[in-house]
Amino acid sequence: RDVGRVLAMPYGQVDRLSKLVPFNPANPVTLQQAIDGEPQFQVMKDEDQSVTRLLKIALQLEGLYRHASTHAAGVVIADRPLQELVPLYRDPKSEMPVTQYSMKYVERAGLVKFDFLGLKTLSVLELACALVRDSGTAIELDTLPLDDRATYEMLGKGASMGVFQLESSGMRDVLRSMRPDTFEDIIALVALYRPGPMSNIPKFIACKHGEEEPDYMHESLEGILRETYGVIVYQEQVMQIAQVLAGYSLGGADLLRRAMGKKIKSEMDAQREVFVQGAMDNGIAKAKASQIFELVAKFADYGFNKSHAAAYALVAYQTAYFKSNHPVEFMAASMSFELRDTDKIAAFRQDLERIGISLLPPDINTSGVNFTTEEVADGNDDGGGKAIRYALAAIKNVGDAAMRTVVAEREAGGPFESVFDFATRLGAGVANKRQLENLVRAGAFDNLEPNRRKLFEAVELLLRHGESADRNSGQDSLFGEGPNMGMPDPVLPDTSDWPPLERLNYEQEAIGFYLSSHPLETYETVLEALNTTAFADLAERAKEGVSSVQVAGVVLNVQERDSNGRRFAFVQLSDPSGSFEVAFFQEAFSSSREHLVPGRFLLIRADIRAEGDSVKLTAQGAEDLERKAVVRMKGLEIAFSESTPLGPLKSILERQGSGSRRILFVVKTPQRGDVELTLKESYLLSPAVRAEIDALPGILSVRDLQNAPY
Repeated sequence: RDVGRVLAMPYGQVDRLSKLVPFNPANPVTLQQAIDGEPQFQVMKDEDQSVTRLLKIALQLEGLYRHASTHAAGVVIADRPLQELVPLYRDPKSEMPVTQYSMKYVERAGLVKFDFLGLKTLSVLELACALVRDSGTAIELDTLPLDDRATYEMLGKGASMGVFQLESSGMRDVLRSMRPDTFEDIIALVALYRPGPMSNIPKFIACKHGEEEPDYMHESLEGILRETYGVIVYQEQVMQIAQVLAGYSLGGADLLRRAMGKKIKSEMDAQREVFVQGAMDNGIAKAKASQIFELVAKFADYGFNKSHAAAYALVAYQTAYFKSNHPVEFMAASMSFELRDTDKIAAFRQDLERIGISLLPPDINTSGVNFTTEEVADGNDDGGGKAIRYALAAIKNVGDAAMRTVVAEREAGGPFESVFDFATRLGAGVANKRQLENLVRAGAFDNLEPNRRKLFEAVELLLRHGESADRNSGQDSLFGEGPNMGMPDPVLPDTSDWPPLERLNYEQEAIGFYLSSHPLETYETVLEALNTTAFADLAERAKEGVSSVQVAGVVLNVQERDSNGRRFAFVQLSDPSGSFEVAFFQEAFSSSREHLVPGRFLLIRADIRAEGDSVKLTAQGAEDLERKAVVRMKGLEIAFSESTPLGPLKSILERQGSGSRRILFVVKTPQRGDVELTLKESYLLSPAVRAEIDALPGILSVRDLQNAPY
């Protein structure tokens, strides 16, 4: 990856090359071994000379020190000043000195090393506890029951998004198969779900569910291996086996464990002799003792410390307990620690939709700096009558400090009564033009002024009003105290709001994803008829063995690439369930290039394959979704009961111009009931136009007149 960056090669290309190198920390593969064992490397070298150059340089650099790094959690202590024992290094990111020796050599130099691990999850749990207490429920992490049925049922369904250590796609699959029902199951899963011991997971699950009989190797070991169904999972079990079977002391058993982990032949041979002889002294046949030693040695190569696994499992269980029993508070806390990661927030938002909890839009009068919980009148059972309010600081380019000032002013002086009250009380120094524009785009002022375009065009007016308040601060007004008191508020520009699609696009730019709705929701009937697959369902379809799908999305970004004169592209798209990437190679790129424009709505035929926790989509071709939808539209039935929308409606239709689509008005009258009027003129129509009409004040409903078959 470093060489590719220096050579200015496309990130996606380097990423695909890097993923061809097997990731196995227990038995690392060299780059040359990976090249020799993966035919794709040769194919990509033949296709692109830059790949050949990258691999040649990477092979020369492999094994050299890349940089000086500091252990994230390692702290050493000594009985005298450190400089008297080891050479030191000044880490520019830390105020503490750092040893130049690695952890293996500081111990030999006489230092004692500790690992102090800091986990963001612990802060999430602390905030979740505070939110639960704020709602009037007493809760303490240390007293949570470890046998909560709802928690284990949730884990057994694989609904572990946001749960520490258990949220990856692969882990969710294992949870569904294992259906853990004890805390010990979670400890074992944390220890097993790593490169190496993962191969024992199927046996563990089969024995747990009674599909296979556990193999304890010897009757004397049943007490040690019963809780893990005959599978050696922990380092402590290795030591206990040596004690019980071969008469090792506790210290001797630890030396055996270390020797097995290091795989030094001379030490292994010496330990084998001691182990076998000890087992024979306890009445076990030599052949059986040797067999057990080999099995234990094989495990010890990747054994996990049970005390470590139990500590991680406890945090995993606590997060699962909160998600199961206090989902609103837990999800609000989790999202509050991802304010800068809009992709992560979008993933949490999808999970909220799945479990039925509303994510309310940002509101300058109710949102906090972080995500908060809020009582809602139409709450559902899953949220317990509560929803999550979007965080002000999660809006792009507004900043924590400014939003803390906004919230502090609101808490001190009460809710803002108008946008000019906001400008007066905050003054000119708190928020600049860009910050205010993004607050408007995100909809944070909707409850004060629902017309976002009107407010967006008045941002400079608001800033000037704030500056005026600063100049007048401290001066008594003729009509009362305070800046600008008695002065009439300026008038906002008289302009109609952005069309729904444009409004949503601005919202997406400010938040990072579509929050209030998604532009493709207008195309819902079209997508159903076309049998498209939503992003959220792609992984499941891939697991079912489906190899080709139709997907629809709004183009967010297009990255074009060139390989030996052949053009291709990686296209980021969004649908109502999330964001995804589709690769367009050669022929598909050539035939679809005119459609690959940000903001365009596409219908894509794509090959699909599972790859780890995600799926890869390779386009066969793409069509303009709006054009596809327009073909089926025969006209619109527009219902209203008053003349208010007629002026704006006339403007929209005249802007669209003449076409072949009919317009039927349904006028709701108290005396004559529904009166139908068909316009003589026909117009150009589309789902976007339908959405724009539907958003007009006074419009009761908009429906397609007659659908043509696809």
